[in-house]
Amino acid sequence: MTDAHPISRFTVPDPMTLPEDIRQAIAKVSEKSGFVPNIFLALAHRPAEFRAFFAYHDALMDKDEGLTKAERELIVVATSGLNQCQYCVVAHGAILRIRARNPRIADQIAVNWRKADISARERAMLQYAEKVALNAQQIDDTDHLALREAGFDADEIWDIAAIAAFFAMSNRLVNAADIRPNDQFYMMGRE
Repeated sequence: MTDAHPISRFTVPDPMTLPEDIRQAIAKVSEKSGFVPNIFLALAHRPAEFRAFFAYHDALMDKDEGLTKAERELIVVATSGLNQCQYCVVAHGAILRIRARNPRIADQIAVNWRKADISARERAMLQYAEKVALNAQQIDDTDHLALREAGFDADEIWDIAAIAAFFAMSNRLVNAADIRPNDQFYMMGRE
């Protein structure tokens, strides 16, 4: 892998030319991770969209109640695998490996979550997430009943749907822009 390829097929702005709040958001994630994830730079050329995207992302992914952080990442990696989004599988796969403390789980989920080493609860969650991401028009009461039987409450079911829907959109945008994963993501959480 080489960084010789562009981050995106669209213009990537110089971070010093960005509005202060976006520069601060980029600096904060860089301080936390040790590098700037390419998605931040790729989306920064549209400041209003950058703010909206990350505000909704954070509202969905940074909650402490309901789904665990690892469950949230399971949804992202499964959805991204279904949508063949290389950036999101690689980036969120790294986060999933760390949050689940499992170096194999992200690869299993991205390739075929049905064969992954996951619980019945997680399996029910990902079955619903897949339907939201690929065939939401087919969702009916039986889908919600299955989730209730797996132990999910109404707020958690909403979160599963919202995360799967948000990342299905994100997968499409990232694929259209051909945003490349940072090299750093590939080895995170593997050892």
